[in-house]
Amino acid sequence: MVKKTSQIILLSLFVVLTATAQKREKYEFIRNLPVYADSLIADLTYPMAWGNSEITDFDEWKRVARQKVFDCMLTPPPAPAERFDAKVLFEEQRDGYTARKIEIRLSKYYNVPAYVLIPDGKGPFPAVNALHDHGGHLFIGKEKMIRPLACEDSTVIKDADEWVVGYEGQFFGDYLAQHGYVVFSADAPMWGERGQKEGARRDRYDMIAGNMMMYGIDLSAYMTYDDMAGTEYLAQMPEVDANRIGCTGWSMGAYRAWMLSALSDRIKVGASICWMVTTDEQMGFKYDRTENGGFANCFPGLRRWLDYPHIASIACPKPMLFINGSQDKLFPVAGVEKAFKTMHDTWESQGAGNKIETELWDMPHSCGKNSQKRVLDFFDKHLKTK
Repeated sequence: MVKKTSQIILLSLFVVLTATAQKREKYEFIRNLPVYADSLIADLTYPMAWGNSEITDFDEWKRVARQKVFDCMLTPPPAPAERFDAKVLFEEQRDGYTARKIEIRLSKYYNVPAYVLIPDGKGPFPAVNALHDHGGHLFIGKEKMIRPLACEDSTVIKDADEWVVGYEGQFFGDYLAQHGYVVFSADAPMWGERGQKEGARRDRYDMIAGNMMMYGIDLSAYMTYDDMAGTEYLAQMPEVDANRIGCTGWSMGAYRAWMLSALSDRIKVGASICWMVTTDEQMGFKYDRTENGGFANCFPGLRRWLDYPHIASIACPKPMLFINGSQDKLFPVAGVEKAFKTMHDTWESQGAGNKIETELWDMPHSCGKNSQKRVLDFFDKHLKTK
């Protein structure tokens, strides 16, 4: 028995010592990319992009391009028998608005926990779907955008208080509610109360996403489908003016915002902070850092048809605001500028050049008070007037 135990210990030690040291002379991948990454990029022609497509009617192009995105999103979650069967779990009064924790039936498979903030006074009010970030931190989701309610565990409250430091101590959703907006924020799949029983671990996200694909399901697409369904819930709330709904977010939340703006007609205005780039700059060997969002923003095969700014352009001619940081190490400035130009060209082609605003700020990957104020001003301009 002692001999067997010693053998197990030695084997385990060998695995630990060699796991990072074993290398073959020949290989096919460097960092997170195949050695032929530049050749793959060269072969991306984006035939469905506006201007590349043979379709010359813009409305028809939007319809076909949107359908191509949906095709690559694989099987959508089936709707429940009674959609938006929402339950109020907890409610508290805050300074100028009411905060609610609710649970919504968005699919026949699952209920989704969410927060809703409702301003005091007489509605209906303009509304915002506030989409939380990734951050490699999955323990909280909606609590990154809206201050946790008193019903939450002290660990959740503490975690949110620590996370909001990255937002300069200001919860984005509460800030918008204080200025007259109904605000909705829900956990994305794998975040917060939609996480893994064994605990929140970033390294499990990609494994679970891969397993989901075995069912014909894309986990990132489920996030987008849920964002669309959550917006539909927001639109049917009696406190909300369904014709004045916007969406916003930072980082992955920014990606979710322009994706939602492109795919949902409910969204009238979108604002994205720190998530826009082109694939050629993001997925090659030019920079030390390459795209590592992985399955969080991956629809199978979509890049063979449309690049990120082409998808965002499906939102045209809606008012859209994009802010990126010149010191943001996740998104190379060259790729950001290319993406901005592509979108400007699209909006201008439709006589809506004044509806898109793109800004490159001297800042890192962040969403401080100035960024939140800029988004508020943009929403006030386009959503406060009926």
